[in-house]
Amino acid sequence: MTPLNLLIDVPVEPAVLAALQKTGRYQIDVIDPPAEVSRPLPVDRIRETDVLFCSVPPQNNAAMAHLRWVQLASTGYTQLFGLNLPERGIRATNASGCFDVPIAEWAIAMMINLARDSRQMIRNQDAAVWDRSARFQREIRGLTVGLWGYGGIGRETARLAKQLGLRVHVQTRHGVHPRTDTYRVPGTGDPAGELPDRIFLAGEEASFLRDLDFLIVAMPLTHATEGLIGETELRMLPRHAFVLNPARGPIIQEQALVRALQEGWIAGAALDTHYHYPMPPEHPLWKLPNVLFTPHISGSSLSPNFKTRLWDIFAQNMSRFAAEEPLLNELGVAQLQGH
Repeated sequence: MTPLNLLIDVPVEPAVLAALQKTGRYQIDVIDPPAEVSRPLPVDRIRETDVLFCSVPPQNNAAMAHLRWVQLASTGYTQLFGLNLPERGIRATNASGCFDVPIAEWAIAMMINLARDSRQMIRNQDAAVWDRSARFQREIRGLTVGLWGYGGIGRETARLAKQLGLRVHVQTRHGVHPRTDTYRVPGTGDPAGELPDRIFLAGEEASFLRDLDFLIVAMPLTHATEGLIGETELRMLPRHAFVLNPARGPIIQEQALVRALQEGWIAGAALDTHYHYPMPPEHPLWKLPNVLFTPHISGSSLSPNFKTRLWDIFAQNMSRFAAEEPLLNELGVAQLQGH
């Protein structure tokens, strides 16, 4: 059997790499140091590559004439748009499932902090102000959280929310179904799709939004979802509702969100994904009193379990690829085309 040529352009998990090398089935080339940005790589190192494990494909990926599969080290996959992978016969998988736990925990933490106005309590502490107002003592039990999107992050957030006594509403284009051939940490998520209290389909956005206490954006950024939430959608929410965005900043229209927070269309927001990296210090979102602002750390490559989970996906997919079995987290043609 001719060995597969693997090109690794991510931080290495030594034990998994050693296990792959030990099989004798693979010729493995490791880029050192790896990069999370696209740049050209020497053609003689990429020409014969069959499998690419990376954050972003090299700029000269068109020279990879033998490439058959790309494993991404990220959940998002916009870096694959425009590469014509389906037309080139190249499959792609992402790192969905690596961040479900930390991002879901971020969402729960932010809901509690928003409900109890923890930001103001910290200001009071800094100013030595003793204020025991009722607004610092609210509960989230019995409230309604809406998940716009129901992939791995949405499903793990739903599981935690149900444990805390929240009602879970879900907005999706095609309904909620069991998930197969996707990676998840054992014991997490909602693989059977049984947790939501109500499910709303395309065209039912107004009914979904009008009864929420929290809206959590849990969909990928694509051509179809960029700017999907604007003034119309934000005004559909109750004025007491909070918006949480751990997905991608541009899914919510920037100026509409700023106005919604400044003018009181909604009560507040927790934002972990943004419109600029880094956000400029003069941007109004930094200083709005009703905003919790985190620098894209709800789940990142620095998360303590990220590398272990990422290489677990890759190792399982290598076995599946060799056996011609379905891959975990495989992206479909429509997804790779940004639809």
